[in-house]
Amino acid sequence: MVSIFDDMTQVTEAEVQRLLPLVDGQRRDEALRYKHLFGQFACLKSWLMLKELLAPLDIHDLKMAFNEHGKPFLANHPEVHFNLSHCKNGIAVVVDSSPVGIDIESFRKGNLALINRTMNPVEAEWILSSSDPIETFTQYWTKKEAVVKLRGTGIVDDLHHALNGEGYRMETHLNREKGYAWSVAYTK
Repeated sequence: MVSIFDDMTQVTEAEVQRLLPLVDGQRRDEALRYKHLFGQFACLKSWLMLKELLAPLDIHDLKMAFNEHGKPFLANHPEVHFNLSHCKNGIAVVVDSSPVGIDIESFRKGNLALINRTMNPVEAEWILSSSDPIETFTQYWTKKEAVVKLRGTGIVDDLHHALNGEGYRMETHLNREKGYAWSVAYTK
């Protein structure tokens, strides 16, 4: 189950104040550690989106824990897997019965140094020769990040080969109107 939020007009101090009492103390403290309003909002909103996705499963105690690489999981429900992501244009949340990863990114230009550092030669060629290199770069980036988040290792993996593995299936979506791409990697 995936939930996407992209009405960024709601990122206001009043909305953050309205959301704060709707989350537990752990998440409230985490949200307030952010200095910027968007970080506070994204932290709160993503958690509430997760709660909404888990409600049909009758899961309401969302005590979060983290693996050795920082990937979050539900301490009281290790059989339920989730992942969260946000960018300036949207927030993405996914829940599944197997390990899962999601990434959402605003369209951004990938300069040649970044492309070479993160993409293999075939991917770089696709990006540089595409009709819209910015969209293509963002799609590849979200795919790679979703896969490493599924694995739970973060970006310590070799990004040149992140999409060469097996054991996952991928969905990628574009929202040209709102200016972002998102990808989700599911365990096969």
